[in-house]
Amino acid sequence: MFQFLVQTAWLVPIYPLVGMLLSAAWFPAITRRTGPRPAGYVNAITTFVSLLHSLLALVTLWGRSPQYQTYHWLKVAGLDLTLVIEISALTVGAMVLINGLNFAAQIYAVGYLEMDWGWARFYAMLALFEAGMCGLVLCNNLFFSYMILEILTLGTYLLVGIWFNQSLVVTGARDAFLTKRVGDLFLLMGVLALYPLAGTWDFNELAIWAQTANVDPKLATLVGLALLAGPMGKCAQFPLHLWLDEAMEGPLPSTILRNSVVVATGAWVLVKMEPVLALSPTVMAVAIAIGAVTALGGTLISIAQIDIKRALSYLVSAYMGLTFIAVGVGQTEAALLIVLTHAIAMACLVMASGSIVLNNITQDLTQLGGLWSRRPITGLSFIAGALGLVALPPLGGFWSLLKLADGTWPHHPVITALLLVINALAAFAVARVFGLLFGGKLNPMTVRSPENLWPITLPMTFGAAFVLHLPIILQRLSLLPDWAMMNKDVALLLTWSSIFGLSLGGVVYLGNWIAKPVSLPWKGLQDLFAYDFYTPKIYRSSIVGSVDFISQLTDWIDRYVVDGLVNLVGIASIFGGETLKYGNSGKTQFYVFTIAFGLALIGILMSWSILSELSVSVGQG
Repeated sequence: MFQFLVQTAWLVPIYPLVGMLLSAAWFPAITRRTGPRPAGYVNAITTFVSLLHSLLALVTLWGRSPQYQTYHWLKVAGLDLTLVIEISALTVGAMVLINGLNFAAQIYAVGYLEMDWGWARFYAMLALFEAGMCGLVLCNNLFFSYMILEILTLGTYLLVGIWFNQSLVVTGARDAFLTKRVGDLFLLMGVLALYPLAGTWDFNELAIWAQTANVDPKLATLVGLALLAGPMGKCAQFPLHLWLDEAMEGPLPSTILRNSVVVATGAWVLVKMEPVLALSPTVMAVAIAIGAVTALGGTLISIAQIDIKRALSYLVSAYMGLTFIAVGVGQTEAALLIVLTHAIAMACLVMASGSIVLNNITQDLTQLGGLWSRRPITGLSFIAGALGLVALPPLGGFWSLLKLADGTWPHHPVITALLLVINALAAFAVARVFGLLFGGKLNPMTVRSPENLWPITLPMTFGAAFVLHLPIILQRLSLLPDWAMMNKDVALLLTWSSIFGLSLGGVVYLGNWIAKPVSLPWKGLQDLFAYDFYTPKIYRSSIVGSVDFISQLTDWIDRYVVDGLVNLVGIASIFGGETLKYGNSGKTQFYVFTIAFGLALIGILMSWSILSELSVSVGQG
């Protein structure tokens, strides 16, 4: 029976699609009779079926070679559009992660959106994301992966803008969509340019082709940079990182999914394309540079934020930057391990912070504090997520960063040093958020803040438990290195960087030695971090300003040149018609005279050249 579940693993993305279609049936007429909840329950059931199917298939597949299923769609004029599905322990394991986190987000939404009537649209969009991401990990073709990424971009717009009667939500959805479209456009160029070179879009065949490919270095660089731009947008990398912050305007249960696995879709495609990107050392260097700038800048910006959602969203960009660094140095296994550990830990952090936002009606960190006595379960869950995110043994974040740092230590010691700095800053950032939430004295917004309903508390505590037990699961699956074989020096450096960051954050934000709010001696530097290195202003003055100028210029040309010429022809026609109207007398002899005069004038004009030659001849004679 389990083998049958493996062979039918392609059904896993279909289950949430069925749930999406069933949820769509809850249009307003039915919702008035039954309420919105059945739409959510239907989706939760289909998601649970997906989770169970993928989990049983993973148990059967573990330790076995991948299986491939081929579906021919179109083959004409040298173009082969064949969908190849890869059913392996890696892809099915990714579906387990996606379905598990989506199921937790759906249960969480039952409590968080208790009074909301838009359940049908919200749960339908969650199901669309689940189906799209499961289809993406199964798909072994670059072209079809691009198509799925486009569907997920549309899903981001619809899910972020679900409360379309709020102006900030509509603006956030629009900005998120347009920012992603920039990367998608370049990715499409790279996808189309790659096919004539390799003759295939199959990831396995691309990897084989890349081993012996003889491509012009400039062409390989251009194609590689185009392919790199797509994951940059999906993973919220600089300078396409602003969409993730704008997307925080959407419902917080969707943030659980977006901050954990949705952003990782770009990293998944990036890992798959690594053999092609490696054809150009310049592209690999650019990937490292983008990841380093985003990771370092993201942690610094996170430390300066007073909005809890923004503080966590910039950490998401920072950890996705680490995956870019890992791919840039050829450490694809480390990149996937970072995606796994980050997804689980960040989902736990978002659920814990969302539980506080719901009860306290604010996400301003300066208005919170003293919640440890009120919210111990939430506090413990936040601690579990924070410790699982940074490199603190024996939790998952330690093993993922150790794998990356161990791989960069022999040949890229500068990158290893950068990883230590980024890890220390990330540890300080999560300690700062914890201190502002749970430390200090009670504020007016936190005096009454009991633990939330079970649909919110249960997924949060399960997430914390999974973060704590993840190393045991990885050890049972033989995915962790042997303690005796690992690099002790790198492990100690990572551990001490985490301890340093956590301790410094605790001293600053849990102690009473430094006055609150904390500010840097130089206000300009603090504003630089707080306002995202002024990236939004740079956008408005450069790209947005240029587009606005071109739009105004085009409008002026259209209004006064194109429309003016058409209007001139129309006015001339009207004037001529009016003139002829007053020239009609109704007398036959007048019409005959007019015709004769016109014929005479035409004859003179046509014979003008002959008359002029005749006059010249007469003059000479």
